[in-house]
Amino acid sequence: MTRVGELVPRAFLARRAHLVAPELLGLVLVRREPEGTIALRITEVEAYEGAIDPASHGYRGPTPRNATMFGPAGHLYVYWIYGMHHAANIVCGTVGESQAVLIRAGEVIEGQELALARRPTAKHPHELAKGPGRLALSLGFDRSLDGTDVCAPDTPVSIHQGEPCPPDAVRSGPRTGVSQGHETPWRFWVADDRTVSDYRRHVPRKRRKPTG
Repeated sequence: MTRVGELVPRAFLARRAHLVAPELLGLVLVRREPEGTIALRITEVEAYEGAIDPASHGYRGPTPRNATMFGPAGHLYVYWIYGMHHAANIVCGTVGESQAVLIRAGEVIEGQELALARRPTAKHPHELAKGPGRLALSLGFDRSLDGTDVCAPDTPVSIHQGEPCPPDAVRSGPRTGVSQGHETPWRFWVADDRTVSDYRRHVPRKRRKPTG
């Protein structure tokens, strides 16, 4: 059983996202709600690095949607994507850099009943947070949590020390489902962990030929 340890210090997150990302594997997100508490061991992440990264939401500068990315490290950036689900990122780097790590998947180690109530179609516990949309749904993430300080005590979402992933169990490869910069190997995951999502290569849409 993964131990939920002390809060992660902000300085740990105030570095380049692709350096922070693999070190998040094995750490624990804790979600506190009136209905109960859910703890999630992180098993898969993706790094995004602002103005140098065309796949990043911050590539073209700040907007009302991505403003949290341009703030200090240690805050949760939550957005609605594809008109289907929310996704959650942890802001890294320094103010103005818009660096963040997408939390792609994890293992629910506490509060499985609450997570399952939100995802009743999950056939097995390891499917509860297998992918960013499922993860956000299981943990009750929505835009109201955007900007939450995950390095502070007694907040709705916080990040804690866990059981670090051994270096020889860390894998990396292309990011999944992005149209630009997909070849950058900034997706990191725990080898042979059943909670890790399936890799999905981006396939460009074919343009329709004009008619008439």
